[in-house]
Amino acid sequence: MIEYESLARSNEQFMADLEAAATRVIRSGWYVLGQEVSAFEGEFAQYVGAKHCIGVANGLDALILSIEALDLPKGSDILVASNTYIATILAILRAGHKPVLVEPELATFNIDPARLAGAMTATTRAICVTHMFGKSCRMDAITAFAKANSLKLVEDCAQSHGAKFQGRMTGTFGDAGCFSFYPTKNLGAVGDAGAVTTDDDALADRLRHLRNYGSKQKYVNRYAGINSRLDELQAALLRVKLPHLDAMTAHKRALAGVYAANLPAWVQKPAQHADEFDVFHIYAIRHPQRDALRQYLLDAGVKTEVHYPIPPHHQQAMRGILSGHYPVSEEQHATELSLPISNGHTAADIRRVCEIFASAPPNLAIPS
Repeated sequence: MIEYESLARSNEQFMADLEAAATRVIRSGWYVLGQEVSAFEGEFAQYVGAKHCIGVANGLDALILSIEALDLPKGSDILVASNTYIATILAILRAGHKPVLVEPELATFNIDPARLAGAMTATTRAICVTHMFGKSCRMDAITAFAKANSLKLVEDCAQSHGAKFQGRMTGTFGDAGCFSFYPTKNLGAVGDAGAVTTDDDALADRLRHLRNYGSKQKYVNRYAGINSRLDELQAALLRVKLPHLDAMTAHKRALAGVYAANLPAWVQKPAQHADEFDVFHIYAIRHPQRDALRQYLLDAGVKTEVHYPIPPHHQQAMRGILSGHYPVSEEQHATELSLPISNGHTAADIRRVCEIFASAPPNLAIPS
């Protein structure tokens, strides 16, 4: 069986260093906001190319706190992709604002810049873009639109560690770049972890307060913050893996190349553009009989995933909050299938997946 992903296998190459880092933290006696967090923040900021990095407890908190730190008028409209993972929408709601859904491009899964103007309202104050599946959004058009309309810009980079647009890394285009280090991410912790990158000194200072009960000085609370601190252990483990992120990205891009060269023509493969550097957090194909194809692959020994089976506006939690018809998003959610592509996979694994595709029965081997 070719697993969709095995975290134990992906982390195996780092095991000795991870264990040493964990031991170092435990023996230090300092477990919250210490030297490991400070060191990781500096190292990750340098990697991304941002002035500041603020470690937080998880990717959702990175989004919530970033939106809160922008200090927008309460109840502001924020433009967001209609096909994003629900965390992006939850963050807007938790920060006291209203998500306004914008359809994505069908081929890229990313928010369609051409649809932003049509979604604007009198109370729109920001855009929150998600770089889906490890592909950068079209940030030239998006940043130009934000500037022309005096909108704040937040990047959801939970899936795009190391991804670039025109040579510039995601997380450096907006007012804030929000990262998740959930274990399955290209740069994954061993548990929940997150961070925000920014070049704005005042925003960074506010975020450092907000993540720690609104305080940077013990018992002095400047803001009504929360407890969302990246802990020392996760920071130390991330420091082990960060120097290897480019190599891990190169491996995933090589696996994507095997797919691109060997999947049959009837598979709708991920769109690629010359000015985008994709990191393939997820290798997302589309097929009109997605569920039948997924079952065929499983029966043949290949596990897959679906990102994501239910559009945000169809989630029970969003009743009375999101409404409308979003046909592009709905088509993506009905046809998307994620194939194995992790650092625990080999090129031979991916070639075997392609061979199984090539042997698909005629009812599945139809143009997407």
